[in-house]
Amino acid sequence: MKEGEYIVAVDGRPTSEMQDIYAAFVNKADKQVTLKVNSSPKPDGARDVVVIPIADERNLYYYNWVQKNIDKVSKATDSRVGYVHIPDMGVGGLNEFVKYYYPQVRKDALIVDVRGNGGGNVSSMIIERLRRELTMIEMARNTAVSPDPDGMVVGPKVMLIDEFSASDGDIVGYRFRKHKLGPLIGKRTWGGVVGIRGSLPLLDGGFLNRPEFSRYDTEGKEWVMEGKGVEPDIFVDNDPAREFAGVDDQLNKAIDVIKEELKKNPPKLPAPPPIRIRANDG
Repeated sequence: MKEGEYIVAVDGRPTSEMQDIYAAFVNKADKQVTLKVNSSPKPDGARDVVVIPIADERNLYYYNWVQKNIDKVSKATDSRVGYVHIPDMGVGGLNEFVKYYYPQVRKDALIVDVRGNGGGNVSSMIIERLRRELTMIEMARNTAVSPDPDGMVVGPKVMLIDEFSASDGDIVGYRFRKHKLGPLIGKRTWGGVVGIRGSLPLLDGGFLNRPEFSRYDTEGKEWVMEGKGVEPDIFVDNDPAREFAGVDDQLNKAIDVIKEELKKNPPKLPAPPPIRIRANDG
């Protein structure tokens, strides 16, 4: 099948008789379905294609959203700035971080997006990688110079947060600011970081989650984040109508800010010093 082709029938039933084509796929996930497709919306000349529908399209929508954001940031910055979205602070979020962060470490700057982050417990691992500091510069014969330690973006960074950045999605923003990695852009985070632990099972088969642990600042003055979240340095709200139309004002602001940061502090690894050749003492 090609994008733009018409589905004129599903398992022999014409789509012209359907009010909603999705109804024809109820209970068809992971099963073979025969589609009749054509380059024009008519049955004449249509051909049969066998497909196996998936049960959930959310991962596809998410993948497309991330790719469009990467393309948008790359186009707006002449490919100088990378973009990484971290959906949660668990295995899935780590996988997304690894998948997109390392291919972009040679970029001059980075936008880290934790909007909608559902939390978990790996924010410290993410921040440890983002806050790596340049110690020396490495080179090998016939190769470009590279930072040491490796796996780091040398240039400026910004982080996108919103009201759906929750739990460890709150904490990652707090850590980002604490280590002065760059400005936070967006809206105040959710504000729920008291961790829970389950009880022993109840007689009726249910269970009870109870609050167990929280966090206070390094000065010992106050409990942090719980009930108030993490405030952005630059407040930007996404208007729902504009967002539905494809306009992401928060991401647009992040692009503007990172471009200004690149103007003020352009990252550049210095060239290697002259190579000194010692005479043979023998």
